[in-house]
Amino acid sequence: MLHLIVFLPLAGFLIAGLFGRQIGAKACEIITSGFLVIAAALSWYVFFSYSGEATTVQVAQWMQSGTFSVDWAFRLDRLTQVMLVVVNSVSALVHIYSMGYMSHDPHRPRFFAYLSLFTFAMLMLVTSDNLIQMFFGWEGVGLASYLLIGFWYKKPSANAAAIKAFVVNRVGDFGYALGIFGVFVLFDSVNFTTIFGNAASFDGSRTAFEFLGYQLTGDTAITVVCLLLFMGAMGKSAQFLLHTWLPDAMEGPTPVSALIHAATMVTAGVFLVARMSPIFELSTTALTFVTFIGATTAFFAATVALVQNDIKRVIAYSTCSQLGYMFAALGVGAYGAGIFHLFTHAFFKALLFLCAGSVIHAVSNEQDMRKMGGLRKQIPKTYWMMIIGTVAITGVGIPGTLIGTAGFFSKDAILESVFVGSNMYAGYAFWMLTTAAFFTSFYSWRLIFMTFHGKPRASADVMSHVHESSNVMLVPLYLLAFGALFAGIAFYSGFIGAHHEEGALDPHYLEFWNGALFLSAENKILELFHNVPKLVKWAATIVMIPGFLLAYWFYIRSPGLPAELARQHEGLYKFLLNKWYFDELYDLIFVRPASALGRLFWKQGDGRIIDGLGPDGVAARVQDITRGVTRLQSGYLYHYAFAMLIGAAALVTYMMFASGQ
Repeated sequence: MLHLIVFLPLAGFLIAGLFGRQIGAKACEIITSGFLVIAAALSWYVFFSYSGEATTVQVAQWMQSGTFSVDWAFRLDRLTQVMLVVVNSVSALVHIYSMGYMSHDPHRPRFFAYLSLFTFAMLMLVTSDNLIQMFFGWEGVGLASYLLIGFWYKKPSANAAAIKAFVVNRVGDFGYALGIFGVFVLFDSVNFTTIFGNAASFDGSRTAFEFLGYQLTGDTAITVVCLLLFMGAMGKSAQFLLHTWLPDAMEGPTPVSALIHAATMVTAGVFLVARMSPIFELSTTALTFVTFIGATTAFFAATVALVQNDIKRVIAYSTCSQLGYMFAALGVGAYGAGIFHLFTHAFFKALLFLCAGSVIHAVSNEQDMRKMGGLRKQIPKTYWMMIIGTVAITGVGIPGTLIGTAGFFSKDAILESVFVGSNMYAGYAFWMLTTAAFFTSFYSWRLIFMTFHGKPRASADVMSHVHESSNVMLVPLYLLAFGALFAGIAFYSGFIGAHHEEGALDPHYLEFWNGALFLSAENKILELFHNVPKLVKWAATIVMIPGFLLAYWFYIRSPGLPAELARQHEGLYKFLLNKWYFDELYDLIFVRPASALGRLFWKQGDGRIIDGLGPDGVAARVQDITRGVTRLQSGYLYHYAFAMLIGAAALVTYMMFASGQ
């Protein structure tokens, strides 16, 4: 069954990619979407029916070199099951949604082929049994992302965004590749079962390897390896410093944003840290750094989302922020909470992106919220679906009860986890995430009010063509909305665990995660965060309410106030609007020097030196000489006779003087 789940998207890609012109766009849509629906249904069956004990499904022998051996195999455990459900469910709904959204695009076979290729690569990543196979899927989703972001290749901004995403991810992937090498040196294997087994008895006191001229002990080496692996995670999951590619990636079609940049590819970094948790648990320094980056990203991205006007960019920065929540949880050892938020986030963030696509589709491809407004009555179904996504991401619920949206349960679990976390940045993380929760409420409701409420700011011509999306686009919204509302209630005990009256952790939790995540005897966070103060349990709700009220005041009661505040605090406003000037900073530090160096090598090195002194230069000199020589060839016989006479006279003169000596 696992073979079928993984290879059905590959079959869809091959059929649509190779025979799309022959069978037509409609057939490509039906085949690829049908395959993904089957894969999603099988994934849910596996999720509910499989015990969770880690097993390996052999596919084929892949690499063999001396004692080094890598097989092509699938690892099935609880973490894999969660990712199969997330990837295939969202991908299936995006495929169906795209049948309506892309209905007028002439290149639909190519689009659906790319979607299926991406899904296959993502499945290879999450089902991998070793780091090499994971790297194959890791690079595969990078390729598919490049193709999908730049799908409209005649659009210069789309091409630039695709290249930017590809290059920034290569920076992170460089660290990831080095991390794989380091893992092999430390554990003499890239197979997960062997790595996890050796990690339990790892001796941190012995010398591990030499790095940059320094002899590293096992403890230090583990930290270096974990940081290198996390560097890859930072790139793929758009974390602070390597985040700049994600907002620009919104140049791709909106279904791409929902699939890749909301629920699947950007969570690959979270999956990597969770999968390699046995190693990360050996390095307090690495986990502390993960916490710091996650908390910083959550705060940073939320501040930028406050002032963005592109509807998709607001949601994109929201994605960066929510990924920061996940990493902060992983950093304090609350792996269940981090993966729980990954699971719930897939529903409400995909819902928000697809709702944004429905809005864009309704207003003639306009994405600027300043040119929207008053759409609530024209597209009521989209409006209510986006309301559901908004209450889910802001975490509407009642603490201490089972009343709440999916985001309420998972976000609260993270805040409680970091509050009781033991590393040095746990307290920092709690306040950053709590502040980010306030910002999340503000910018999410700001999006709702600017887009759907108030007076229409679009032209009369645009407003006359506003229409609700077709059912093929709305049905995926309904299904995602159901998950955004109830996934938290349904799966809370599985991801987080429940406590008996005596305070012991429910053993069902450990059974649920058996073989999926590393839960050491020293990791007491799962027991601690169930007993946090009530104020901590209410923290997200406490900050969520004023965020909503402030957005309502700014954009409903006093719509002129935001512009006035922007004028009064122009420096801060431009700082946030320009995304903390990271793009300008990177342009100054990396892009311009690289361009200048390239021009130097091109103009001076290649043009003047190589072409001037090399083969091209010699050829040019020969041509100059031959052009001069050809002038002597006049074609007149008397010229040649005269030249012969001069030559003969010169020869006789030379012989006379030579014989006289």
